[in-house]
Amino acid sequence: MSTFNLLFVADICGKPGRQAAAHMIKPLREQYQIDYVVANVENAAGGFGVTPEMSRKMFSYGMNLQTSGNHIWDRVDILDYFNEHPKLIRPANYPPTAPGSGSYVDEVGSVKIGVINLMGRVYMANLDCPFQAAMREVKRIQSQTNIIFVDFHAEATSEKQALAYYLDGRVSAVIGTHTHVQTADESISARGTAYLTDAGMTGPYDSIIGMEKGPSLGRFLTGMPKRFTTASDDVRLAGVIVRIDAESGRAVEIERLMLRFDMEEYQSRKQAEVDQ
Repeated sequence: MSTFNLLFVADICGKPGRQAAAHMIKPLREQYQIDYVVANVENAAGGFGVTPEMSRKMFSYGMNLQTSGNHIWDRVDILDYFNEHPKLIRPANYPPTAPGSGSYVDEVGSVKIGVINLMGRVYMANLDCPFQAAMREVKRIQSQTNIIFVDFHAEATSEKQALAYYLDGRVSAVIGTHTHVQTADESISARGTAYLTDAGMTGPYDSIIGMEKGPSLGRFLTGMPKRFTTASDDVRLAGVIVRIDAESGRAVEIERLMLRFDMEEYQSRKQAEVDQ
């Protein structure tokens, strides 16, 4: 049995998250013999949205495809970029008039992989039904490949679990994003669908979901609006590796990742590049 090894990098938050991705993705690709890297980048620009320049640069870190979520529209200059780079996708259950696409089918050698991005509705925007959008995209992609990865950007655990059961046996993996808090419930169903409620966050963990603690606490204590800025300490790369039977599309192994980022090593490497 030949396997297709996929690395998913959880929500990249601000400059610390981008630095961790820049330093760690390529070594992880080599260490785990990764065939394909998907990363959620919707918080890459200071925790809110992503710019075209950032997206382009992050592809050079070893990413094959970028997913997003509710913050994808926070930087208006990203709107035209969707037409230029279809490997940045947005949730498929936004109206069809929204820029970009909610899925993409890519090819690695002789193997095709489909990636679907969806967004939940519980405690979030009242979009089209993610379940119907998921099935529509799955049926379309199944004519091309059995390997299908789903990034479900949602708040409620129940909604994420429900989608996994709904798509059980039809997709290779349903991995949740959005909360920035990694869960420990990774599993593979009897029908071969890998699942994790939330992959976590790639960014600063000495924080409140990636933001400086002071303003976040102030908002809870006073109820007043606060300006959030990305924190900087205890940076980690979070995500998941899914090994998939390349022929059937069934997941055979799932492994959570939570790896500390060595800032000193990163700065030393960057200085060496400058010196050259």
